[in-house]
Amino acid sequence: MNINLTMIGQVISFAIFVWFCAKYIWPPIINAMATRETKIADGLAAADRAVRDLELAQDKATDQLRQAKQEAAGIIEQARKQAGVVIEEAKQKAREEGERLLVAAEAEIEREFNRAREELRSKVAQLAIAGAEQILQRSVGEAANSELVDSLAAQL
Repeated sequence: MNINLTMIGQVISFAIFVWFCAKYIWPPIINAMATRETKIADGLAAADRAVRDLELAQDKATDQLRQAKQEAAGIIEQARKQAGVVIEEAKQKAREEGERLLVAAEAEIEREFNRAREELRSKVAQLAIAGAEQILQRSVGEAANSELVDSLAAQL
């Protein structure tokens, strides 16, 4: 009987121990485990969100970089076109300036040629008069001299 009574005492002690553990020990342990589980789940969710945010940020950065490259290429192309236009304008201005200088030089040459021709005409006329005076050994009158110079100038 002692064994049976001992067993019943141990069963009663164990039941009291189980009741005590269920009443006072298990709830804090379960709460601590639930809190840890919540923290771990929140941490994993935050890590997943961070990974998604990182991927989105990388995609956005890639898109912005591609857009910046396209804008840079457009700006470079526009600058090249503008440089071509400026070069063509400079060439055109240089051609116009060259033509203007050529026309001015031709006009100056023409004026010098006419001036030299007139000067030569008057000198030839004077030489012809001097030669005629020497040949005739006489002096030609002033009125006749001017007529002679004019007629010689017209013939030249």
